[in-house]
Amino acid sequence: MNSSKKSPWSSTPPTAERIVSAIERIGNVLRTGAWQFATAEGLNPAQVDILAILLSRSEGVRLSWLAQQMGVTTASASDSVAALVTKNLVEKAKAADDGRAIALRLTLDGKALATKISEGMSFAFDAVEALTKSQQDAMYAGLLAVIGQLQKSERFPEIRTCVTCRYFAPHTSKDKEGLHHCRLVNAPLPSAMLRLDCPEHEAAEPHVDSFNWKALQRT
Repeated sequence: MNSSKKSPWSSTPPTAERIVSAIERIGNVLRTGAWQFATAEGLNPAQVDILAILLSRSEGVRLSWLAQQMGVTTASASDSVAALVTKNLVEKAKAADDGRAIALRLTLDGKALATKISEGMSFAFDAVEALTKSQQDAMYAGLLAVIGQLQKSERFPEIRTCVTCRYFAPHTSKDKEGLHHCRLVNAPLPSAMLRLDCPEHEAAEPHVDSFNWKALQRT
């Protein structure tokens, strides 16, 4: 008699594959929600993405950087920006760090619309807030770790996260409530409070950046 019995779960995809699938499906739901909300405003998906990116960049950004964040060509991003300029949602101004360069930023109307679109995503915030704090902390830590791995392969656009900032000191805080430390404000920084987009961010040297990501995995 053959004692070996095939597991009813043998056809289940590997955990890594299921995690990526889950992230992809959540992303699709979020994009659909934002796009449906924006359709009434006469915007297309690329234009919605631009408004969302510029909302947290009040100082303005270069066109090439914007294209990198969107994962499109500079020409494609330029077309979308031109349409938003025509709609008086985006304006072009001199860059603060270089008077010869052009910086893109939201107009008052653009900021109001971008904020309105963001608020329209409250269903997603409600879903996450329904989880326990420990579940939220574990999920955030896991997603941050995935971002770190993707950045190693240069497949994730530049972000102003604490981990890549020169002020970030991993595992150095003496305060029992914070594993890390922010040298900019001289305060302990709990892992759960690490930011993905900090306006005070200053890029660390590449070797420090790499060290920080590895140190974070020990959290």
